[in-house]
Formats: sequence, C-alpha cells, structure tokens
Amino acid sequence: MAIEIRNPLDDELLDLFSTLDSAFGSEFSESELEGALASARKLMPLDRIFGAYEGGKHVGVSAAWPLSLTIPGGELPCGGLTWVGVLPSHRRRGLARELVRRQLDDLHGRGEPLAALWASESSIYGRFGFGMAALRESIDADRASFAYRDDPGPAGRMRLVSRDEALELLPPVYDRIRAGRVGMLARSPAWWAGQQLATFWNPGDRGRRFQAVLELDGAVEGYAIYRVKATWEQGIPDYTVSAGEVLGTSPQATREVWRFLFSIDLTTRVVCRVLDPAAPLFLGVSDPRRLRLGYGDALWLRLVDVDAALRARSWHGDDVLILEVRDAFCPWNEGCYHVGAAAGRTDAEPDLALDVTDLGSLYLGAIDPSRLLAAGRLDERTPGAVERAGALFRTALPPFCPEEF
Repeated sequence: MAIEIRNPLDDELLDLFSTLDSAFGSEFSESELEGALASARKLMPLDRIFGAYEGGKHVGVSAAWPLSLTIPGGELPCGGLTWVGVLPSHRRRGLARELVRRQLDDLHGRGEPLAALWASESSIYGRFGFGMAALRESIDADRASFAYRDDPGPAGRMRLVSRDEALELLPPVYDRIRAGRVGMLARSPAWWAGQQLATFWNPGDRGRRFQAVLELDGAVEGYAIYRVKATWEQGIPDYTVSAGEVLGTSPQATREVWRFLFSIDLTTRVVCRVLDPAAPLFLGVSDPRRLRLGYGDALWLRLVDVDAALRARSWHGDDVLILEVRDAFCPWNEGCYHVGAAAGRTDAEPDLALDVTDLGSLYLGAIDPSRLLAAGRLDERTPGAVERAGALFRTALPPFCPEEF
C-alpha cells in the first residue's frame, strides 16, 4: 500500500502522538498525553508537522519547532527537528529519509537557513547533512567529596521559588546569558510555560522538580532547575539530585548555584546530563575525578542555506578563505564560498574542501578544523588554510545548548 506524507489535521494529533510513543517504545501517561497535545497546539503549527500515512493510519512522523539560534555575531531562524519516528513495522523503507527530506525542503522554502536537532542515535543524521555543532559534559558526582579549591566562602542567597515565580524570574537571567552565548535558543513565554517548566510530564522515578534562584546584591544572577529522587536503604537516605539546567551570569554566580546543589541534605549523588563545557566546575573543585566527568554530543546543526548562514555569521579577524562545500542531500548548497571578512558565493578556487556535515561542526566553533583534517574530514588545498580557518571560526566560548528538544 502506498505511503502518503502530508500535514496532519488537528483531530489527528492524538493518533500522531500514539505513533510517536510506539516508535520510541515508550508509553505516555494520560496526563502526559493531554499536556503534550496542549503544548503542541500552542507551540507547533500544523504545517510544520509531517505525518506518514498508510491506509489512513499514522506510520511515521516528524516536525520542526520554529526556533531562533544564537550564532557568532547575532541569531538566525532555525527549524528544530523533533518527533522524528517511524513504527518498527515500517522501518528500512526510507520513510525517515523522506520525512527529513520534506522537513528540509519546507525549511528552505520558508527561508530558514538552519536546522538543528538532538540525535536519538548519533549514526543517523550525518547522512542528511547534520554535524555535531555543540558538545556537552556530564557529571555523576559524589556529594560527600565535593569541595572548592581555595574556597572564598559562600556568597549571595539561594531560595526556592514556585513555578509561577520561576516563570517571572528565570527568563531574564537566561536571556542575558543567551545574548552572548553561541548555541543557545530563544525562549518565548509560551515556550517556558509549555516546555521548559511544563507540569504535565510525570516525574516517575526521576523525582520531584524544584526551581531555585541565586540572589547577589538583591538581584537574581543565577538559577537551577533540578529534581530530587528520594531513596532510603535500611533507614539510610540515598538521595540523588539531578540538575536539569544550571546557569549563572558570572563565574561567581555559577559557582554559588553549584554549591547549593551539592549542599542539599540527604543527598549522596549529584548528576547532570547536560553540563556547560565552559562551566568552571571541573577546574574549581579539589577532587575533579570524583565528579566523574563525561563528554558527548549535544546539538547537531544543518546549514539549510549555506550562503545565508555564512553571510549572517561574524568572524574572528579580517582574513578571507574560500571553502568548497559538498552537499548531496541539498544540492542547492553545492559550490564555493568566501568566509571571513567577505562571505558569500564565489567562482574562485577553494582553499579548503569539505562536506556540509562538517561545516555544521565548524559553524558555531565547536570543532577546530585541524581536528577535522586529522580525521580525514577536510581537504586542505592551500598550505596553511586549516590554521587560518581555525582562527576565523574561533569563538570566545564553546557553543552550549541546554535545550533538549
């Protein structure tokens, strides 16, 4: 039977989420399903969703949030790919490829130069031109061994806040940090309420959620969104604090928010899956090994319109290089481009040649081009071009995206 791919109707969203549930082998509770539907209706336009139908039944789905991504020197519209899933009974037929094809064609038609995602499997999206564009660290730390080196002592005041207070106090802090941090996404009030601080997700074994803010000199300068999982073994507390988002407007503010999380009574472990790679925590503690630091991919980026994306980015220094970009999945991007003080298409001979996937890894400054060269992912046509490219693409801090979508 032929597969039809189209935008769903509003009354088909319930079946769409059921299909997504099955594709990922999960199971929404009734409250989670109701909340997810309500959030989708507020935040995800139907014409940004594509469903795959066989005999009128959903067999696959994909969608793209309308986002805005901070890039070096500004921000750009970005389609946030999400909900990409195909029923186990319909895999290995090219459906996922066709759903991503529709999404990228749609974003190109809308004039959105970038697409981004968090990959459920890191082997999937390189074939569609997505490259690792922001990395993350993680910790699984022993609370008892936590101490700062040369500790100046606590500063400021931490206090717990309600969800309503958090909706008022957290966004201004986030926006101040995002303005100067490549890789972070703009958040509307509706996004904060319907996604970041949504109440419909059942905590299950993740524990109860809390929000806490740091006040320094009477102003909110940092915050933590975290969960506490309460466990007792033979009358002995064995709690785990899971830090979801920890942000501070300065190194001091960040230090104090982490101090608070490591001070919560009854706790034996403090974990964080998405830790800012520029966070001072690892170098600031007396025993960094006990943080059990991990490292992995976070945001994946796809340049949907290479010319527009390169023109919008700022560059470190006044040099100019020529890149030859290969893009089999979106052939409108194929060709040579100036990067640097002058950016845009050119017919000149290239200094470097690479695939659009690897350009996605360079674009926000996450990966130095010398590492791509060492991995055989980049072709240096002009001697010294890799070093020059490293200087051009450099950013003051590594990109960071705390937003999993």
